[in-house]
Amino acid sequence: MVNLTGKVILVTGSSRGIGATIAHQLAAAGAKVIVNYAGGQLAAEEVVHQINNKGGDAIALQADVSKTDQVKSLFDQAIAHYGKIDVLVNNAGIMINSLIKDTTDEDFNRQFDINVKGTFNTLREAATRLADSGSIINFSTSVNRLMLPTYGTYVATKAAVEQLTRVFAKEVGARGINVNSISPGPTNTELFTQGKSQELIDRLASLSAFNRIAEPDDIANVVVFLASDEAKWITAQNLGANGGMA
Repeated sequence: MVNLTGKVILVTGSSRGIGATIAHQLAAAGAKVIVNYAGGQLAAEEVVHQINNKGGDAIALQADVSKTDQVKSLFDQAIAHYGKIDVLVNNAGIMINSLIKDTTDEDFNRQFDINVKGTFNTLREAATRLADSGSIINFSTSVNRLMLPTYGTYVATKAAVEQLTRVFAKEVGARGINVNSISPGPTNTELFTQGKSQELIDRLASLSAFNRIAEPDDIANVVVFLASDEAKWITAQNLGANGGMA
């Protein structure tokens, strides 16, 4: 089992879904975890409560990652509490499905603000404030490898995240920080299943080699590995975690 004892890990958008599962698995591997949330305070506090009840060490901190000042405060509070941040997991993100012709300025801007600017904001702080020899895991999507109508703006944001990942890996490599992105496929979370028919979910499941969509644990397992010292020689890469869907 991967051992993350001694590592302090910040997971953005981790009050529910994949992010909450990631927080639980990181804590189970021995890490101290900062559970970041934008608006789901009760959900975030429940994640922290569950982790601490199992003998882990976690705190919940509010910040909208699209807001520069709030991200700075998030790093301030996390470092004040734990003394450092070793690993940053940029999980926070939103997806709004619509044809490009039907996409409003508001929906376009909201996705870019959270998915791209949110990642940019945390990377900019991490450039000087993440501990030496740390790790960063950003979130892209396997939908980037497909051409699915209604995903245009979403995949545009995630393509930007992949490019930020590659460039930033070269910018901070001298400090021993490795930077990668992970591209999940369809995953059994509220974000993915909401508004989708069972027929559509089954059709997407059939694209994988295992004839199912992922569970959050499938994605969290990859994040735990990338946060470990065993993954230090992997950097500037995008890892598909999609069951062979693409």
